[in-house]
Amino acid sequence: MFVIIGYIVVIASVLGGFALAGGNIAVLMQPLEVLMIGGAAWGAFLVGNNSKSIKATLQALPTLFKGSRYNRALYLDLMLLMFALLNKIRTDGMMAIEGDVEQPAQSELFSKYPLVLADHHLLEFITDYLRLMMSGNMDPFQLENLMDNEIDTHHAEGEVPVHCIAKLGDGLPAFGIVAAVMGVVHTMESVGLPPAELGILIAHALVGTFLGILLAYGFIGPLAGLLEQKLHESSKTFQCVKVTLLASLNGYPPTIAVEFGRKVLFSTERPSFAELEEQIKQAKSK
Repeated sequence: MFVIIGYIVVIASVLGGFALAGGNIAVLMQPLEVLMIGGAAWGAFLVGNNSKSIKATLQALPTLFKGSRYNRALYLDLMLLMFALLNKIRTDGMMAIEGDVEQPAQSELFSKYPLVLADHHLLEFITDYLRLMMSGNMDPFQLENLMDNEIDTHHAEGEVPVHCIAKLGDGLPAFGIVAAVMGVVHTMESVGLPPAELGILIAHALVGTFLGILLAYGFIGPLAGLLEQKLHESSKTFQCVKVTLLASLNGYPPTIAVEFGRKVLFSTERPSFAELEEQIKQAKSK
């Protein structure tokens, strides 16, 4: 939503300012310049990335035009699910959650929290470590190290499309200069034309530099920043699970363990202590 609004503001500001200054917007419509810049940038993108990186980048693009799903509702669902699991373990023993962990999609407990169930990466993270905890006495320090390594791997994978888009944006001004130089070359070989016609050719050539810079800093570059923000948001859910499980392994009761998890969330989406406590009381009464 905000991406589209931002693009409209960029276009309106640049083209509107040019038109108000007396410029002819039609002069900026140069499809051949767009072909040179866009084609060269796409070719360089294919050369500089392997198939895995290209696939990850293409899969990440649609998420840029959707709102963030990492909101207060998801975090509440996550912490209530963790409380329910840890409370069941504390009441009935570790093996009581075996059925829930092995088949979370069919689990009555997991089905109460559809927002968590819909995130298969987060769901896999939770069930994998609960499965490890069920397998025997786990050393909290070893488990913490394993969790940190997996979170680092998740972050590294998420950074691939960020870097690909950022590098693509960084190259666009240079390709704009290439298109401008090609236009100047064409102008110089037409030096016998009248000055008015030469002026038009020079204007067309300069459009390449304009388009390269505008596309880089007004359209492509900001997408890399947005992707990076989304990556940091997704990492917080894993950190919340990690801290909650480690607190439980260290002997803290479920209510305290989920409070540990709450504290690692960003303050803008973090439920308050009273809000979480009220939700836990409601969950207990059901």
